[in-house]
Amino acid sequence: MTIRWVWAFLDRPAAQFDTAAEFWTTVTATTLSPTRGDHDEFVTLLPKSGAPTLKMQRIDGPARIHLDLDVDDVSAATDRAVQLGATLAEDNILTERIGYAVLHSPAGMPFCITPFHDDAGPLTPTVEGPSGDLSRLDQICLDIGNTDYDIESRFWTDLTGWAWRPSTLPEFARLSARPDIPVDFLMQRLGESRPTTAHPDLACTDIEATATWHESLGAHRTSRGKHWIVMSDPTGHPYCLTSRKPA
Repeated sequence: MTIRWVWAFLDRPAAQFDTAAEFWTTVTATTLSPTRGDHDEFVTLLPKSGAPTLKMQRIDGPARIHLDLDVDDVSAATDRAVQLGATLAEDNILTERIGYAVLHSPAGMPFCITPFHDDAGPLTPTVEGPSGDLSRLDQICLDIGNTDYDIESRFWTDLTGWAWRPSTLPEFARLSARPDIPVDFLMQRLGESRPTTAHPDLACTDIEATATWHESLGAHRTSRGKHWIVMSDPTGHPYCLTSRKPA
């Protein structure tokens, strides 16, 4: 199984969808594609240049993130994911009509196996804030409960086939994507046991300046780490601003 492209889906409640879309298009310097889906629930966030990696979905439940993994053979990749411990969603129907599979990781993280259609293209450029600070959404952090960490981290490592790299902090490990895929996965061991969720991380040249800009757009600071600031977007969903290089 070779992952050809990764999409991060920002699933947001219908009542807050427009607010969330305005925020995320601003901080990623993107515009919304035309809506699609049976209920106009899907949009892609389109950069001025480079390949898009971010989509949004209007949902009935609480805000969350799910991943779409583009592959050449959906059926074979789905079988591989199930062999590694994933489960098909109860309402999943893998048919020629829909052409994709909806699954959950061993610890409950939703993701889809989707068909690859287009060449990836160049990296999305960095975004310049009002103070000249640069940022770019460059990774998705998988927040994994303590009791599930070993099986869940092994699942994502085996599923992606990406290089596992330890971090300087023991609670983190990185899955580094190929150079042609601009989104890495960070795996975080939580100090509690709960189903796996995910949040986006933006690499920044100046996390304080970027945080101030995002606050002016409706985000809020939640906490401060050694090299990052935990934020919540206008819908209350967490994300982080990190001091990694955005380029």
